Amino acid sequence: MTPPTSQLITMPEGKTLEFKRNLSSPKNILKTLVAFANTAGGRLIIGVEDISKDIIGVEDPLDEEERICNLIADSIKPRLVPNVELISIEDKTLLRVEVYPSGSRPHWLKKEGPNEGVYVRLGSTNRIADRELIAELKRSAEGIAFDEIPLPELSVDALDIEVARKLFKDHRELSENKLLTLKLLKQVQGRLVPTIGGMLLFGIEREERFSDAWIQCGRFSGTTKSIIFDHIEIHEHLPIAVERVIEFIKKHAMRGADFSQIRRRDVWSIPLTIVREAVINAIVHADYSQIGAPLRVAIYDDRVEIENPGILLPGMTVEDVKQGVSKIRNRVIARVFRELDLIEQWGSGFRRILDEAEEQNLPEPKIEEIGMRVRFTVYLAESMVTEISKTSTEHVTEHVTEHVTEQVRSLLFCLKTKPLGRRDAMVCIGLNSRPTFVYDYLKPAIQAGFVEMTLPNSPKSPTQKYRLTAKGNALLATQQQGDIE
Repeated sequence: MTPPTSQLITMPEGKTLEFKRNLSSPKNILKTLVAFANTAGGRLIIGVEDISKDIIGVEDPLDEEERICNLIADSIKPRLVPNVELISIEDKTLLRVEVYPSGSRPHWLKKEGPNEGVYVRLGSTNRIADRELIAELKRSAEGIAFDEIPLPELSVDALDIEVARKLFKDHRELSENKLLTLKLLKQVQGRLVPTIGGMLLFGIEREERFSDAWIQCGRFSGTTKSIIFDHIEIHEHLPIAVERVIEFIKKHAMRGADFSQIRRRDVWSIPLTIVREAVINAIVHADYSQIGAPLRVAIYDDRVEIENPGILLPGMTVEDVKQGVSKIRNRVIARVFRELDLIEQWGSGFRRILDEAEEQNLPEPKIEEIGMRVRFTVYLAESMVTEISKTSTEHVTEHVTEHVTEQVRSLLFCLKTKPLGRRDAMVCIGLNSRPTFVYDYLKPAIQAGFVEMTLPNSPKSPTQKYRLTAKGNALLATQQQGDIE
């Protein structure tokens, strides 16, 4: 139900509410109305100071009403028909323009065109929509899920069906009909092809097509990103990635700062049930059509932040999410997660999180739109101050060096006698997955300065090999000496 105008005036500007003193800046007003229509609807009240909330009123109300209606009709495409009415408050007359979420989106300003004139609402601001977001607005208006779209240029061989069958082993047989029912595959012109959802979930070369469909995890010292203590990049298939994220969080979720004793403790300082639910929600609701950054999980001393690309679906607000209103952006991913018992019930995730936080006497988790991303923040009952928080940046570097991953150690061992190409290095390690080798073994080793290319000016050369640096040799020698002792 629409709140009365007298109540709206007491509220702050936000995603669905804006105030204007008058019609002196029609372009900004039109941007707001377009953004309301493209996002979650909203109410524009003219005749009120946006900061002080002083009621100014409008002069010549009937003329101003006609003017705003003409501006909307002449300046916005497709045609937008909001509800415009005159409201009397404190002997003043206000103009109230109410816009509903539009089924004809995306709307745009005629003068700027359909590519440059589309706006969306983020918080109390209007933002220009890029090409990917414009396409998402069109799909949502047509009821098309991005991950249901088939990829006719690919074949069934693009999916790792064997991994999918292993995951479903304890749930059901993953027959061809079931793959079609789950919409991992679709029939296109008499042949089976993977869908976008199939590629996102089980694509062998997923990141060649969707470069940001992976998860970045980091443990930061303190409450800012100034010092990173540990990090990992997760490139596994999305259902498996959930457990990898939780493993990383558990590594840093023990009470107390002594990480050398981590396996002897059994009390979690991070509410794992809540964080797990939030991670799953982020994976299921991410907008994988967006380009720019992966999903992110950041652990601080006092909170955990989970971010996924994409704003809330049109028609959705933060309050809707809190109330358990559910709109599924990725139907294929959501269905597979439901079949694998990663999702219990549609739309229940956030309510379950709130109930769990209340039961554990934790501050209420926070959900917000930050730029073109949705951030979910889980606050901790008490701060996790690590010993590393008290040290210098140089000590941080030394500490991280001491905690080289087993994957990097394996690669260094393979390169100890001679440089190797990618295929030979994978054979030495015992790997079949190229992305796993690149992202879990090779990249971390190069970034840490343990490994270098033999042809640094031709990184994609077919004769490219990788060799140990002096730093890598020193680390391997230290490790071998430690084994002898």
